[in-house]
Amino acid sequence: MSVFSKQNKEALTSPLSANNPVLMQVLGICSALAVTSQLKPAIVMGLSVTVITAFSNVIISLIRKTIPNRIRIIVQLVVVAALVTIVSQILKAFAYDVSVQLSVYVGLIITNCILMGRLEAFAMTNKPWPSFLDGIGNGLGYALILVIVGFVRELLGNGSLFGINIIPQGVYDAGYMNNGMMTMPAMALIIVGCVIWVHRAFFYKEEK
Repeated sequence: MSVFSKQNKEALTSPLSANNPVLMQVLGICSALAVTSQLKPAIVMGLSVTVITAFSNVIISLIRKTIPNRIRIIVQLVVVAALVTIVSQILKAFAYDVSVQLSVYVGLIITNCILMGRLEAFAMTNKPWPSFLDGIGNGLGYALILVIVGFVRELLGNGSLFGINIIPQGVYDAGYMNNGMMTMPAMALIIVGCVIWVHRAFFYKEEK
């Protein structure tokens, strides 16, 4: 199969649009509620999941024919746990402030439904390269939603992006106030719901 075949391109790009795992299966939204009050941790979390999903897909694809069926979930969890530990230590070494903000949610990547779903549904039945592209695509699709939610929440909740004030002081002097509700987890759920609504309105049409 060609490296740039139609199937490989679809595995990479489909989760970024019509088959986004968060918007289609409503998976992985727990972290969307917890780590998106600011844009920076949302981006770091999204990239972390992307890296772990891609490389766990590759590893499981490489060893898929040697994994006994009855313990395949355990093997998948061991691979993911090892990668999560590596990513967690890298974050603590090079982005400690973000790792503190993400708190336990980096560790909870181990149980991310998107990640485990791709291992079971794709990596166990496909070769390493398509599995890698599938992991990248689904990870970036997940990251895209986190970035959108983090962007809206930080901008409207704090008037800033990446901790830098964006809204001019003159706007506040004119009576504008930051929306404190945007900093609450419930607003993340509402924003995700609005994104799902727009996504399905764009990609789906009722059959008549």
